[in-house]
Amino acid sequence: MSMDKTDDYPRDLIGYGQTPPNPAWPNKAVIALQFVLNVEEGAENNVLHGDAASEAFLSEIIGAAPWPGQRHMNMESIYEYGSRAGFWRLHRLFTERNIPVTVFGVANALARVPDQVAAMNEAKWEIATHGLKWIDYRNFSIEEERAHLEQAIHTHEKVTGSLPAGAYIGRTSEHSQDLVAEHAHFEYSADSYADDLPYWRQSPSGAQLMVPYTMDANDMRFSNGQGFNTGREFEHHLRDSFDALYAEGVAGAPKMMSIGLHSRLVGRPGRATAIARFLDHVASHNKVWITRRIDIARHWRETHPSPL
Repeated sequence: MSMDKTDDYPRDLIGYGQTPPNPAWPNKAVIALQFVLNVEEGAENNVLHGDAASEAFLSEIIGAAPWPGQRHMNMESIYEYGSRAGFWRLHRLFTERNIPVTVFGVANALARVPDQVAAMNEAKWEIATHGLKWIDYRNFSIEEERAHLEQAIHTHEKVTGSLPAGAYIGRTSEHSQDLVAEHAHFEYSADSYADDLPYWRQSPSGAQLMVPYTMDANDMRFSNGQGFNTGREFEHHLRDSFDALYAEGVAGAPKMMSIGLHSRLVGRPGRATAIARFLDHVASHNKVWITRRIDIARHWRETHPSPL
């Protein structure tokens, strides 16, 4: 099993090497497919939230710059679209097909949309924490970031009715993974892009299960300079990724595939249709386990317990 460092270098560049473990997915599935819906709207950088400037990340405004001390009304309305319209379009898309979803929910965003939280719970979606605010934590002290995480957990439990079992901070510092590991109720962290399978790392608090996320099979690439121009491009990338991993699974090395979504991005009509077509493609295959991240984590803990 993977270790997370050598004696004198705190990174693992070896991983599973040429012989990844067989995950033994349920029902002999050859791929575990997982959809993430990020809920960030209402917790992004905004002077209304006590931040120094407006948001400049992951929107239709390519190359946006923060506006210090000012509200950016166009940026705000783009985010509002995700909450007002995009979320419900994606909710219908997934619930009509009975597709399980994991939500990466920013606590302060979830607190503003109780109807959405109720719909997530009714659909039995997993709601993992995405931190307190959707901001960059790289320059926070460890004490400041710890306080934010603790408040995020408190708010998350209050608004969703349960403690989060998974965590994805996203805009992390070097301390973020270890801070998550301090809380025993977190069964996994998703703040890694290092593998196609879960793996264990050693934290100061003990062994920590990582269930890696993705930045390539992610609609965030609609919002940057080198990314998807149309829904068709996104769909083709998802299909190619799925087909490659499915073939590896058939050959005897099953993997997992994560897909990252945002209501304000893929929730737009011309992009949501790409997800619908991709789901039709997936439905034409057997031995596919479409599941939540917490289910992957619990399966991994049972079949591949920590060697650390």
